Amino acid sequence: MPEIAGFTRRRIDCGEVTLSVQVSGQISGQMPTLICLHGYPQNGMCWARVAPEFAKEFQVVILDLRGYGQSDAPPDDAGHDAYSKRVMARDIVGLMDALGLQSAMVLGHDRGARVGYRLALDHPARVTRLGIIEIAPTAEYWAAWGAELAMAAYHWTFLAQPAPLPERMINADPVGYVEWTLASWVKQHSLTTFAEDALESYRQQARDPARIHAMCADYRAGATTDRRHDETDRAAGNRISAPLHFLYGHHGFPAHTGDPVGLWRNWATQVSAEACDSGHFVMEENPKAVLAAFLPFFQKGNSLSDQP
Repeated sequence: MPEIAGFTRRRIDCGEVTLSVQVSGQISGQMPTLICLHGYPQNGMCWARVAPEFAKEFQVVILDLRGYGQSDAPPDDAGHDAYSKRVMARDIVGLMDALGLQSAMVLGHDRGARVGYRLALDHPARVTRLGIIEIAPTAEYWAAWGAELAMAAYHWTFLAQPAPLPERMINADPVGYVEWTLASWVKQHSLTTFAEDALESYRQQARDPARIHAMCADYRAGATTDRRHDETDRAAGNRISAPLHFLYGHHGFPAHTGDPVGLWRNWATQVSAEACDSGHFVMEENPKAVLAAFLPFFQKGNSLSDQP
């Protein structure tokens, strides 16, 4: 598995799983820390075009979520808890504990953004600032489901089907399936959007049936456990207390929900937002927009005195 330029990869025991993590330099406590969480069907290499710039300002920690990249990929369980965002957020807490981090800023894309906002809800003292790229909250997304969104995001229902149906279908041509998914979700509908080393890492994980199972388990949790957790928080009036900045693409998934910014304002007390010219994979399609959106946002927390 390749490494991002200027980063060192290592495996870290986070309690329930061991995660593959790339870190810029040494964790010293002298710089605020930014944790970056990837989405489906990718891994931490999706941050390669923006991470070196972030590393000039922050201590940057990039990980492969459980089931992805080179991290552990435990099997799903009957209740679809193993890949719930609550459990995956606990992985991040375990990682922070292992690195000696009391708190950090968090930036997530796609599934990683769902882990990020669940982390901010369940462990508010651990998240000082939260960046969200290209998602609406899980419960709100299901509630917005209609014909247009269902056609665009068919994978939400396909991958969530009971095992082993989607696994068998994908494993018939896993690389072809992942390449088709990647190309179909970018504005240009072309794999040329992606750097070759990152693209090869996505192909490599797709060749592992355990990781295909993990990706399906991720979406089974999204359709069941994650949705229930969101609905419980919404009914209780729980809100994200950390400042939240939301970036989405004009040609991505949240744009199909009608009012994606309004959805986030239902979930967080401090929300700022912007859109950019991109499809779903914004860090790779329009890295300048990601840096323009999030460097100023995280620089506002670029003081160790802001860390609780």
